[in-house]
Amino acid sequence: MSTNMEIAGVGYPEDNATRAEKFKEEANECFKNQDYEKAIELYTMAIDLNPSVAVYHANRSFAYLRTEYFGYALTDASKAIEVDKNYLKGYYRRAAAYMSLGKFKLALKDYETVTKARPNDKDAKAKYSECSKIVKKLAFEKAIAVEDNKKNIADMINLDAMTIEDEYVGPKLDDGKVTVEFMKELIEWYRKQNKLHRKYAYKILLDVKALFMTQPSLVDITIPENSKFTICGDIHGQYYDLLNIFELNALPSETNPYLFNGDFVDRGSFSVECIFVLFGFKLLYPNHFFMSRGNHESVTMNQMYGFEGEVKAKYTARMAELFTEVYNWLPLAHCLNGRVLVMHGGLFSRDDVTLQEIREIDRNRQPPEDGLMCELLWSDPQPQPGRAPSKRGVGVQFGPDVTQKFLTLNGLDYIVRSHEVKNEGYEIGHNGKCITVFSAPNYCDTMGNRGAFITLNGKDMYPYIMSYEAVPHPDVKPMVYANSLLKLMC
Repeated sequence: MSTNMEIAGVGYPEDNATRAEKFKEEANECFKNQDYEKAIELYTMAIDLNPSVAVYHANRSFAYLRTEYFGYALTDASKAIEVDKNYLKGYYRRAAAYMSLGKFKLALKDYETVTKARPNDKDAKAKYSECSKIVKKLAFEKAIAVEDNKKNIADMINLDAMTIEDEYVGPKLDDGKVTVEFMKELIEWYRKQNKLHRKYAYKILLDVKALFMTQPSLVDITIPENSKFTICGDIHGQYYDLLNIFELNALPSETNPYLFNGDFVDRGSFSVECIFVLFGFKLLYPNHFFMSRGNHESVTMNQMYGFEGEVKAKYTARMAELFTEVYNWLPLAHCLNGRVLVMHGGLFSRDDVTLQEIREIDRNRQPPEDGLMCELLWSDPQPQPGRAPSKRGVGVQFGPDVTQKFLTLNGLDYIVRSHEVKNEGYEIGHNGKCITVFSAPNYCDTMGNRGAFITLNGKDMYPYIMSYEAVPHPDVKPMVYANSLLKLMC
C-alpha cells in the first residue's frame, strides 16, 4: 500500500485525507491553547472527512474529557478502538472516561489491556496500579459498610473529648452557636490560609446535618415584593472568588438572602474553606440562606476530584465520611415564589414530572445512575427540540419544548440551573425559559471564563445577571488534592 493510501485510509480520496490531517493539526494547536470547544469542532471536521483514522476519535475524546463531556469521550474512545483495536491510546482515553464516570472496574480492564500490550511501559503500569488500588479500596469499604450496618458517623463524634488548645487564636463559636462576628472572623481567618479548629468544624457539620434533615427535597422559598434574592452557581472550591461575590453583592443576611446551587467543592483546592463558610451562613440564617445539592456532592466525585483528599489533609478521614452524610441530606431543588424552579443539573427523561413528585424524592443516599434525582443533578439543556443521550454519560439532554411542557404543567415561568462552564458565566436559552449560571471564573485556572450570579426581585422575578472576572488567589493549584490517577490522566 502506498504512503498516500495509508494517509487516506481505505476508500477515501487523498485530498480528503490531506484536509483531514490539516484539521487535526489545527485542532491539536487549539487543544494546546486550551480552546477545547474549537478543538472539538476541528476534530469533528477531520472525522467527517476521514472517519477511519483512530487518532482523530481519540483526540476528540481527550478534548471531551477536558470539557467534562464524559459520555461523548467514552463514545469516541470506543470508536477509536473499533477503528483500530491495536491503538492503545484509545484504551487510555476510554479508561479515563470510565474513571470520570466512576466506573472503576471497566477502567481497570482497559488499563490491563495496555499493560499486557506494553509490559515495560512505566506510565501504563502506574495507571493500572493506581486504578487497581481504587477498585480494591472500594471493595473493602463496601464490605466494611455491610459489617457496620451503615454506621452513622454523626453519632460517633464526641465533641466533649475535643480540647481547644491554648495556642488556638482563631474564630470561636459563641456557646456552640454561629454568630455574625464568628462568620466575619472565619472569612478573614480563611483568607489568610488558616484552619478552623476541628471541634468547631465538627460542631458545624453536626448542626447543619440536623438542619438539612428537617427540610424537604424541594424547598419552597417566598421572596417578598420589594426584596432582592441572589442565586449563585458552581463555586468548586474557589474560595477567593466566593469572597469576591460577597464583596460585589454584600454578605448574606436576612435582608440579603442567597441560594448556592450545588458543586461547592472539588477541583479548586480551597473547598474546605468554601463549604464551612457556606454551612456557617446556613446555620446563621436558616430561612434566608439556601443550598442545593450538585453532582459533586457525592462520594465518587469527591474521591476523584479532590474534596476527600483535601478534608483528609486538613482534618481526618472520619470528617470526610461525615461530609458524605451531610451531603446526602442537601435539598435537590428550590421553588421561588411558585414561579421559578432552581436545580443544579436540569430536567427529566419524561414529560409528566410534577413539583410534588420532586418533593417526595427519597434523597438520603448517593445519587443513582438514573431517575429523577440523577437527572436533577446531571442533566443539561440542548438547543434542538426533544431529548438526547447526555454528553456526560449521566442524566439526559433536554430541548426547549421539554422545558416549556414542564413549565406549563407546573405553572412556572422559567428554570435556573448551573452545572456547565459558560464563557460569560451564564447562558440564557430555550427562549429565555432556561438560564444557566456558573459562579467559578477562570475555572480550574485554565478556562478563562467569567463567573456570574443572578439577582431577582420578589415583585417581578425578572433575572438580573452580574458577570465578573476571577480574582488572584494564593499559589495553590487546582486539583492538588485530586486522586493521583486523575493527575496521571491529565
